[in-house]
Amino acid sequence: MISIHSLKKSYKGTTVVDIANLSIGQNESFGLVGNNGAGKTTLFRMILDLVRPTEGEVQINGKNVQGNDEWKHYVGSFLDENFLIPYLTPDEYFKFVGKLHNYSEADLKNFLQKFEDLFHGEITGKDKYIGDLSKGNLKKVGIAAAFIGNPQIVVLDEPFENLDPTSQIRLKQLLQQEHQSRTLTYLISSHDLNHVTEICERIVVLEKGKVIKDLKGTNLFAELEEYFKA
Repeated sequence: MISIHSLKKSYKGTTVVDIANLSIGQNESFGLVGNNGAGKTTLFRMILDLVRPTEGEVQINGKNVQGNDEWKHYVGSFLDENFLIPYLTPDEYFKFVGKLHNYSEADLKNFLQKFEDLFHGEITGKDKYIGDLSKGNLKKVGIAAAFIGNPQIVVLDEPFENLDPTSQIRLKQLLQQEHQSRTLTYLISSHDLNHVTEICERIVVLEKGKVIKDLKGTNLFAELEEYFKA
């Protein structure tokens, strides 16, 4: 579904991503981990055609993401708060994104019900602008919007960051339920090894832009803990 070929990104002579080949299959839950500066966000930005690679390409369903808008109809993503519109309320923002996907008011209301526990009464039905929300609530708005349109692929960068423990658990459960209920490919980066290994069946470790480990199995947390302790 997603194929990476000879992908490199360099800034001022420093290579921050260097991946020869990497494929992510349909319905795969793919986790990306690594220390700060490993190149995780840059990789996601190239997958979403937000950053142009220095060399190589990313393909989704066999087509280069550059110069091709077809993949945008079935990919949802949230990387950071720059994806949001700060002068709208969350309700206005959801309505705006919903219209892009031809959602009726009833469609949107039904869609948002699944996020009620995560929102915890702090997101919808308020007159607060997105730009005035806490970091955690910004994250909740962005993640919910990423699922509008019933995407086949969802890309989330550090989804648990800035969330309180209750919200982290609720988000983890929501992501698991969504993946179990339909055909859905996840790409999730996280510093939280516990949550990402509970959600993702495959974990890639990135270090200085290179794939160091590509892990599958039932004991992923222990393998990652051992690696990062070294």
